[in-house]
Amino acid sequence: MSKTPTSTTDDETPVVVPPGDEDLGAAGSQLSTAPTETAVPGSFGGNRAPGLAGRLAWTWRETVGWARWFWRQLTSMRVALMLLFLLSLGAVPGSLIPQSGTDALKVEAFRQAHTTLAPVYDKLGLFHVYSSVWFSAIYILLFISLIGCIVPRTWQFVGQLRGRPPGSPKRLDRLPAYTTWRTAAAPEEVRETALRILKQRRFRALAEGDAVAAEKGYLREAGNLVFHIALIVMLIAFACGQLFKTEGNKLIVEGDGFANTLTQYDDFKSGNLFNDDDLVPFSFNLKKFTGTYERTGPQKGTPRVYRADITYSVGAHGKEQKASVSPNHPLSVDDARVYLVSHGYAPTVTVRNGKGEVVYHQAVPLLPVDANVTSQGAIKVLDGYKNAQGKSEQLGFSAFFVPTFAGAGKGTMFSQFPALDFPVLALTGYHGDLGVDAGVPQNVYQLDTKNPNLKQFKDANGKIVAARLLPGETMTLPNGAGSITFDKDIKEWAGFQIVQQPGTGWALAGALTAIAGLAGSLFIQRRRVWVRAVRGADGVTVVEMAGLGRSESAKLPEELGDLAALVHDKAPAQTAADPDREPDAGTPVPAEGAEEK
Repeated sequence: MSKTPTSTTDDETPVVVPPGDEDLGAAGSQLSTAPTETAVPGSFGGNRAPGLAGRLAWTWRETVGWARWFWRQLTSMRVALMLLFLLSLGAVPGSLIPQSGTDALKVEAFRQAHTTLAPVYDKLGLFHVYSSVWFSAIYILLFISLIGCIVPRTWQFVGQLRGRPPGSPKRLDRLPAYTTWRTAAAPEEVRETALRILKQRRFRALAEGDAVAAEKGYLREAGNLVFHIALIVMLIAFACGQLFKTEGNKLIVEGDGFANTLTQYDDFKSGNLFNDDDLVPFSFNLKKFTGTYERTGPQKGTPRVYRADITYSVGAHGKEQKASVSPNHPLSVDDARVYLVSHGYAPTVTVRNGKGEVVYHQAVPLLPVDANVTSQGAIKVLDGYKNAQGKSEQLGFSAFFVPTFAGAGKGTMFSQFPALDFPVLALTGYHGDLGVDAGVPQNVYQLDTKNPNLKQFKDANGKIVAARLLPGETMTLPNGAGSITFDKDIKEWAGFQIVQQPGTGWALAGALTAIAGLAGSLFIQRRRVWVRAVRGADGVTVVEMAGLGRSESAKLPEELGDLAALVHDKAPAQTAADPDREPDAGTPVPAEGAEEK
């Protein structure tokens, strides 16, 4: 079988065109629903007639032609793929550069560290990539491109499904896959046999004139359309998720709880179309956090069990239920997901004034600074404390906690293991005005030691008062200022991220559907088969079978050979040497492209 040239009917797979018969008519048309170009830029206006009317008519034709050409380009598959690539490329800065909508503190730190780059990034919108003008433009153009491509192609595909396979070309021997033989069976009998066999092989087949036309592989184009429709669904789901999403964090100490309202969050971010009433009504309490760690080996300190046991209820009067939240198993309540994202310790301290009265008793969460949960923070006594002179003051303590102390004289205060093997709390104290009433936001985990109204505790010799406490030990403050005790009750805290993002189910369904559609468009081949049976000049029936596909593939000749073998079994070849002899079972089928001489 000789090689055949190809022509491209769209921006996808080329259609094989037999040599010397490039115009196959209906037989070679509509193997795809992609549009074909009928003009090139600059040829839309045609010849310009003289005078003003001719110039206006020519200008109108050029304008409309260019508009149609740009629309064709925008709605072509290659441009859609280019826009999809640009969208993926545009998302890269959003992953590498801090985003103001995700972490404003990191953005501010980046501005301070990169005074030259930061203004450039601001102008390019790189601190808010996903809401920038250029990213939105790519997103909208991709959306328009996909819709403009899919809608007309869908109608064309529906028309193809409702239509009939095209009639047989005049010269079947010009097609890429071809075979022929002579048989004693009547032409009508051969055509009926071929029609039955093709239908059994799930071809859409019909007999017309002296030939049977059949077509198969419509699911290829269906898969292509499904793939692009699924992309649109994913884009819509992604847009809805970004516009209506909420994301917040909450640190909860064992025994405390959380209700899903804005005032309960430590920090909160939402989409542009979010409304307070969109929050899913639920609440939960942290009963116990359980963490176990690898004790030996190269993975020493790696968490083995990392679980928060909670009770939760849905709605104002919902029934209380038990659940466990771990890193890979969030709590799901309607559209909301509660993820366990962090963990630490909250030492319980008791502060007394000079008279021994308790003015503060609370578990204070401290923030980890390394993998072994070395933690630091601040203890702030804002109300109820009076010094030895009876004057109301505020107390503050810088706290440094290690769950596993290396031991005195080891030269390090950092924890050696994340579990509570040898807990130690190091404290230094301050008194005066903490500045929390000044109207300036403060970090609850830090003390503003540069505040001139805040003084550090010092002893009679002027030395700074500091202590390293074991559970149950007390640090006494100088000048009858009171004391602070590190209680034996050390609680743990868990950090939760509460995410509410509608459309995730649609996005998942779209992704799975897109994969299925893409697989169909890649592995299913659209092909046509014709069987012609006519009586020759010598009265013997001549059978011709040929196939045409959208691309040169070894499967088409193989499939045609299988079909020819089935038809040949019912209408066996008759040798030219003895036309009256009954053909035996071993009569071979001529190879594709061979003709009887």
